Formats: sequence, C-alpha cells, structure tokens
Amino acid sequence: LRLLPQQRYLRTESAEVSALERKRNILCCLITRILKGEKQLHIDSLVFRVIDACQKGQLGPGVQFLSFCCHSVDVLSCILHLLNQGYVRRQEGRPHVLEY
Repeated sequence: LRLLPQQRYLRTESAEVSALERKRNILCCLITRILKGEKQLHIDSLVFRVIDACQKGQLGPGVQFLSFCCHSVDVLSCILHLLNQGYVRRQEGRPHVLEY
C-alpha cells in the first residue's frame, strides 16, 4: 500500500549536485594547471585568468561545454577548497600570493 506519491525531485537534485561537482572539479583542475605553469601567482591574477579561460572555452583537453559560466565567487570557493586540501598554499610574508 502506497500513501505518498513517488518523489521525482530526488532525481533532479542528484543531477544538480552532479553538475555542481563537475563544475568544481573543472575549476580546481584549471586553477591547478595555471598555478603549475606559473609556480606562484597573485590571487587576483589567478581569478582573472581562470574566468578568462572559462569565457574563451580553454578549459583543458577533452572538456567540452556549450556554455560554461563561472564567477569570481566560484573561483574563490575552489581556491579555498584547494587551500584546505593542501594542494595550494599562501606565501608566509605575502598571503595574497598563492603557490602550487
């Protein structure tokens, strides 16, 4: 006996979460790739370069998106995530400069 209607929103939620995780992974990879090439970079320059790469569609090999929009908040959130994971660090005397 079924009293409640079947929940359809759970499938939608999981698809949205999957898209957000994919976006975060792409941004984290892009940040890492840029920092690997530069070794160290001012956080403002890094944010600008990531947003510029997203707008130009230069997300990396094998990444195809018809429209990929990212904002500075998205990039800064990914930078904080990478800082917490230990992939990126701040310089001791200059915390606005990030190192890979």
